[in-house]
Amino acid sequence: LLRQIPIFLQFQRHYDVKQNNASQLVSKAAREIKNLLANRSKALEALATAAENLQKEHQWKDDLDFDINDTESHQNRVKAEFKEDPVFKRPVSYNTTAVHIPTDIYEGSTIILNELNWTAALDEVFKKNWENDPSLLWQVFGSATGLARYFPASPWVDTRSTPNKIDLYDVRRRPWYIQGAASPKNMLILVDASGSVSGLTLKLIRTSVSEMLETLSDDDYVNIVSFNNSAKSVACFENLVQANVRSKKILKEAVQKITANGTTDYKIGFKEAFEQLSSMNVTRASCNKIIMLFTDGGEDRASEIFEEYNPDKEVRIFTFSVGQHNYDKTPIQWMACNNKGYYYEIPSIGAIRINTQEYLDVLGRPMVKEDKKAKTVQWTNVYVDALELGLVITGTLPVFNKTSTRNSQDKNKSQLILGVMAVDVSLDDIKRLTPHYTLGPNGYYFAIDPNGYVLLHPNLQPKDLKSQEPVTLDFLDAELEDEMKVEIRRSMIEGVKNQTRFQTLTKSQDKRYIDRGIRTYSWGPVNDTDYSLALVLPDYSISYIKATILDTITQAKCKYHNSHSRTFINETGIDYCTDLKAQSDNITQFLIDFNEYIDRKTPNNPLCNMELINRLLLDAGITAELAKYWSEQRPAGSEWTEQAESYKSSFYKRSLDNDVYIFTSAPNANNGKYVFVIIIQQYPIFFFLDLMDIFCLLFIKNSRFSFSEQSNGPDSFLVMTNKELSMIGQFFGMIDPTLMRNLINESLFSVNITYDYQALCEPTTESKAAAGLRSVYVPTIADILNIGWWASAAACSHKNHINPHVPNLSFVEHKKYEDLSEIPSKESCIKEQKQYFFGNNETTFKGTVDCQNCSRQFIAEKLPKTNLVLIVADPQIHCHNGEKGFSQEEKPSPGPDPCKIAQNPRYRKSPKHCFDNNSSVSHTKLGPNYSVSLSKHLLFLLWIFTYSINAFWL
Repeated sequence: LLRQIPIFLQFQRHYDVKQNNASQLVSKAAREIKNLLANRSKALEALATAAENLQKEHQWKDDLDFDINDTESHQNRVKAEFKEDPVFKRPVSYNTTAVHIPTDIYEGSTIILNELNWTAALDEVFKKNWENDPSLLWQVFGSATGLARYFPASPWVDTRSTPNKIDLYDVRRRPWYIQGAASPKNMLILVDASGSVSGLTLKLIRTSVSEMLETLSDDDYVNIVSFNNSAKSVACFENLVQANVRSKKILKEAVQKITANGTTDYKIGFKEAFEQLSSMNVTRASCNKIIMLFTDGGEDRASEIFEEYNPDKEVRIFTFSVGQHNYDKTPIQWMACNNKGYYYEIPSIGAIRINTQEYLDVLGRPMVKEDKKAKTVQWTNVYVDALELGLVITGTLPVFNKTSTRNSQDKNKSQLILGVMAVDVSLDDIKRLTPHYTLGPNGYYFAIDPNGYVLLHPNLQPKDLKSQEPVTLDFLDAELEDEMKVEIRRSMIEGVKNQTRFQTLTKSQDKRYIDRGIRTYSWGPVNDTDYSLALVLPDYSISYIKATILDTITQAKCKYHNSHSRTFINETGIDYCTDLKAQSDNITQFLIDFNEYIDRKTPNNPLCNMELINRLLLDAGITAELAKYWSEQRPAGSEWTEQAESYKSSFYKRSLDNDVYIFTSAPNANNGKYVFVIIIQQYPIFFFLDLMDIFCLLFIKNSRFSFSEQSNGPDSFLVMTNKELSMIGQFFGMIDPTLMRNLINESLFSVNITYDYQALCEPTTESKAAAGLRSVYVPTIADILNIGWWASAAACSHKNHINPHVPNLSFVEHKKYEDLSEIPSKESCIKEQKQYFFGNNETTFKGTVDCQNCSRQFIAEKLPKTNLVLIVADPQIHCHNGEKGFSQEEKPSPGPDPCKIAQNPRYRKSPKHCFDNNSSVSHTKLGPNYSVSLSKHLLFLLWIFTYSINAFWL
């Protein structure tokens, strides 16, 4: 096989060897990303300005009426014509916008009807933006009332086909809205755990606190303290922690364990809260400081504590009276009003969702007062788009109320935030600006945000695409962490431009192996954003081949060879031409299609990447000569099926990082035919080999031999044995766990532990059962106190409705979605995996395995120029200690200790701007024109229902 390598030299006149300048590549890609986001920012600014002007000109009407049964109104609505769109991958209409209203908001309220009227004029601005830039994706206005208007119009998820899936979408709970509506905050949640809150009130408090946590983003810091006659943190966190997905989950679980006993002592509770907020030696948000008190009421105002710890009112106090009781509310009202906060009542489950998010309007007031200073486009971290666009980032810009306060003699602005304007950018659009075809299979770009989370990385592959939480994969969790990468991460967050070369560990594509390799990391900032971009290149990717095919491409002809060899591409193919997609996974067929394509269109078509096409033709010509040689040889084994596209296969990637012959068992090694693959590093060629033919003479009587593979790599997988052939391909710890542990103790193998934070696991909680017909759901007490159950009940009366001037999407044909109820229910989780690899250069290892009444001798020898180790050991048939086998496979795990992580958090950078307390900010309670409530009839019925349950409970 090696004799055929000169074939490549025969084609030397058809290619040149070029150099990859890493710094220039990073700068160019960063510039392209900056331009993309700048164009989206212009669209945002136009929308925000238009929205503020439209709302200012809007004449408020108190006599608007809406009747769901008004058939004449429905007939006068604009009829939308939806067409399947290849970009959005769903039916859309570019003629109008659509509106979504949360199920727990009464769409017939005066506020919503006025909001529908004035936001309808945004249609023309949305359209104009799209006409100026047809590559724009979703444009959304999220209102502080909960209304969301988006363009282009598209049906919402059809819940009729998934009756057990409740639409709980509320734009104010989306990551981009939370980030755009207020500056970062340090929040201390103070929970009254005295005996008086037992029963239904405590359940309401638990649910309220959990909902409050959902209003926090990764830029915020939080902790929860419970108190009665003493105070303590409910979780293991001693101070405020970053409000990321994992921290919030831990806090939610801890809140459910709060028990009620003792007496209420506000002084003790607030003292602990203020001390945690004032801790100096911990990482936190350098902005708003707030305390959220959840209680059933009390007589003490704790005024001396406020005088001591909050004389300048730098900490806002928000108080929540929870449950139905007759306690005096005056003291907790005074606490809020005297400390620049607000007082709210949560008498029942229906009031939780609204009242736990209204504080964002208060925190947004300093932004409104600063006006232009606060008009800065912010870009989010990665999250899953609600309308199934996939992974996106979103640019946000706050929209301010520019009207004057009613009955105001000084004509001050109302200081209200109207909402947040948003424009999505798909990660696929950003990936197109970071071309990889000159980088080799192990070269790649990645980008991170100020929190260290990746928005681009080949290992960013979230499994849970239904989650509403942001996708927060830290760079150090996306790769195998070491000291150099910690420094690179910090430098990127700081916006520094730099480059370094070092040896590091890399995990294989199939997660079975670890290799050592030299990598050059080059990075720099994406100007005018908080992102930073990096390029990783192995030494062998510093150069690349550029095809210089001199003959006109229109003369290209396909040559056919009658052989059993086939070459594949993946299903999506490579973007040789944007309007020519591979119809199958056979490159030969693609070349035939391309030959027909260039007969119809010029090869200089701007939709085609000619450099990539020329390289494809060059590779086709070279491998055609190699295929001639293959056809003359005796088949050596079965077909390799791991990954059709070589750039994405583990065997191809691993071959480049090793200077030895790499043996690995084929994916179908358990089908009765035990073939193996040798990969040659210098030239990425592989072939099949039957090791039994070679090593059959090595049989040792009364002994056991086995070949274990490694590649500096994570595992000890069996590739040959003189015992049971069915064990080939298995992890050695499952075959002979006692011997494997001794090999680890003798330092033949080193151990590495990694965590997969993007995994899915089977649910850990039992499904709820009801003593009724399967078609009739009987709610339990827990369900009654669950916001999801309440929303499902409310959905019977509250539907998503559309402005009378736009189509009502409830009455048009919805997109046909799969019934999600048929998908096995899984939940996001963490999985742990241990990897075993050669940690030193020693070649010979020997020792004794001690059993109960006997011992076993073993010797292990690394085979030169290979990734194999030969192990010879006494049989274990007479020396078995009953130790169970241990697997190398991933398994669910709680992950690293969150308490230890909180004590030494990773470096991050807070947002540049902070808008918190302002002496000129009004602290007037929100008026009725700017708060949205539930239907009075529904609230009354809900109150009667929960009151009855409360009476029954007590």
